[in-house]
Amino acid sequence: MFEGLLQLPWWGYIIVALVLTHITIAAVTLYLHRCQSHLALELHPVVSHFFRFWLWLTTGMKTKEWVAIHRKHHATVETEHDPHSPVIKGINAVLWGGWFLYRREAVNQETLDKYGGGTPDDWMERHLYGRFLNLSLVLMLAIDILLFGYKAGGLIWLTQMLWIPFWAAGVINGIGHYWGYRNFEVKDASKNIVPWAFIIGGEELHNNHHAYASSAKFSIKRWEFDLGWQYVRLLRCLGLARVKKIAPKLVLKQGKNQFDLKTVKALINNRFQVMSNFAKEVLNNVHAEELRRLSVNKKQRTLLKRARRLMCRESTLLSERSKEQLKRALDLSPTLERAYMMKQKLQSVWVKSNNHDGLLQALEEWCHAAEASGIEALREFSTRLKRYEMVPT
Repeated sequence: MFEGLLQLPWWGYIIVALVLTHITIAAVTLYLHRCQSHLALELHPVVSHFFRFWLWLTTGMKTKEWVAIHRKHHATVETEHDPHSPVIKGINAVLWGGWFLYRREAVNQETLDKYGGGTPDDWMERHLYGRFLNLSLVLMLAIDILLFGYKAGGLIWLTQMLWIPFWAAGVINGIGHYWGYRNFEVKDASKNIVPWAFIIGGEELHNNHHAYASSAKFSIKRWEFDLGWQYVRLLRCLGLARVKKIAPKLVLKQGKNQFDLKTVKALINNRFQVMSNFAKEVLNNVHAEELRRLSVNKKQRTLLKRARRLMCRESTLLSERSKEQLKRALDLSPTLERAYMMKQKLQSVWVKSNNHDGLLQALEEWCHAAEASGIEALREFSTRLKRYEMVPT
């Protein structure tokens, strides 16, 4: 039996398989996702074409198809039109059948026409990458067998074929909307699977990405790690990449005590961070105070304890049972109910105000109500809100 041109120990073949599949992961997160889908990153033509060639060779995917399906996911997230929402289709259908959901949407010409704009449409795409998808996979199999033999080469090729369908189409699209932690209460169910994102090149930080979709950097907290961002930094140092946008940051300007257009711009661009701060600085503090102050029975105290998590959660994602539990808990504390209603009103500001002047007026009205509420945590948050400005990125 042909054993290939390269003779390696058993662990050597494992390393080869991991390296080859990780290059594919890097191509997906840097080229397809951050560069092509969200235009957060600009890659040098040599790097961009290498990734396009590598994806054709190792996955048979077309750039336009992947980009269109991903953009549609963001535009229709957690609805019946979302190509791969575990909320709608079920976690098992997406985790184990994500690739089939991808292929089903890839033949939807309406999706490609509506969401696939701006992707490569050159001679190579039309005459090679777009036409000979099966040829690429056969070619990859031949290369693996030539280098590593029938047995090892075949297993390496099979690993390559299964890697993206499982990790990208299954894990990210499935578990990334099902299990993990949330930094931001966006209106979809996205979650960060783990804070140290290595295996899938940073894509594990899925909730961060949905909050700031046009950011080339997925890590937000100091303790989070985005491997893909380290690759971006390396390419940028080599002059092979240009970062177009990352998630903005808020700062508190000393001595500032009124809203202006800088504040409005900062709050619009950082509304998810603002609401996250509200949960920590207002809801959690008021909840702790009320839990200490109220004289309630054991059952009511348990209900109040559960309410802390429910108050911080995006209200549209709460089940009917959770909504009923929250209502019963808030009925026990008018102060807690007032703080929660102020959260809802602040969220509605971003939705109802479609210009800077309208947003400025709505924020001022909200602050007046917060300061008149009699809740110290609300008054302090209102004061800080006026001092926010955005760090240039």
